[in-house]
Amino acid sequence: MVRLTVDLVAKSINHKNRKEESLAQCLRKITHLNLSDKNIDTIDDLSLCRNLNVLYLYDNQIRQIHNLGFASNLTHLYLQNNCISCIENLTSLKKLEKLYLGGNYIAVVEGLETLEELRELHVESQRLPLGEKLLFDPRTLHSLAKSLSVLNISNNNIDELGELALLENIYHLIAVDNQLQHVKDLEFVLNKWTKLCRMDLKGNPVCRKPKYRDRLIIQSQTLESLDGKEIKEMERQFLMNWKASKAARKKSKEESMTNEHAAYPHFYDFGTGHPIVPVYYSSSGKGKPKFVILSELPRSPHNTGEPLQRSQDGSNVNVSKIISNRHLTLKDTDSLLPKKDLLEPHLLSQIPLQPETAETTTSFCSLNSQQNLLQHHDLDISESMMK
Repeated sequence: MVRLTVDLVAKSINHKNRKEESLAQCLRKITHLNLSDKNIDTIDDLSLCRNLNVLYLYDNQIRQIHNLGFASNLTHLYLQNNCISCIENLTSLKKLEKLYLGGNYIAVVEGLETLEELRELHVESQRLPLGEKLLFDPRTLHSLAKSLSVLNISNNNIDELGELALLENIYHLIAVDNQLQHVKDLEFVLNKWTKLCRMDLKGNPVCRKPKYRDRLIIQSQTLESLDGKEIKEMERQFLMNWKASKAARKKSKEESMTNEHAAYPHFYDFGTGHPIVPVYYSSSGKGKPKFVILSELPRSPHNTGEPLQRSQDGSNVNVSKIISNRHLTLKDTDSLLPKKDLLEPHLLSQIPLQPETAETTTSFCSLNSQQNLLQHHDLDISESMMK
């Protein structure tokens, strides 16, 4: 293994060719230092490199972050693909703007509370134990809430983003190849990330959900690119118009139902929420027809019922059979239904079914309201059967 020392730095910058300067003078002038892929496992004292701005130490064997307290001017630090298991000893790097830690053994993103200038954090593809996911220290998230604009958390077995909603200035999120499942969770964070312009979630299960892209585009007005595909203004406008049209249809339907309830308040069983359908029939075929109410009860899982159809001989529909198939309760206004029952619909469920008799033939009234109510509850009655 190799130790990162001043001598190694001197060799990397060819100090021998600069005879007019001492080593100390030369080291103080260094602003960029590239020591990647040198099999380095330990960082030694580099305090002479006090003006260092960019340090490349990726593709080494470094196990611990230390001896960087001297680098108060450091803005970019590249430590990806090492053996680091803990983010530590970075408190003095007050000017750090970009930190690359991908491909290490980090289980918790922590220790960044003092990095108030950090704009980019890359912690993708951590080598975690099987079944574990990358975690975030809430203190670190609170500290980075106003500064962080780019976050790369790809391939870390992450299944939700709710805790990252604190990052109010996030501009670009890369979270490919994780375990994100629910569109609603994404809609929640998008509502918080009002400055997000680019988001890449390829390789997550949520990407296969119906209307995944449409819903995210509608939710975020600032998003310009999703999963590497540009969002055109025409596409967003079309989806917004579609959403508005759908909302208008829903509102119109609700208003129609409200008006219908107001027009026929005595035709609804408020105890169960099911409509009470008025029907007229005559037991003898002569005289004034009697008033009957059919109240549809909740269907059991063993009897879903069939649509009403005219019999083969063209005769009228048998009400008792309808009741048996459709779980309807029959109320006769003369013999069974108290007069006040119309004002107290919840009492209808207490009246027993009438047995089927030969005289129980029907003549459905042709009121439009009755037909609408029957159609609304999947009672498929054609106009040819309405008399």
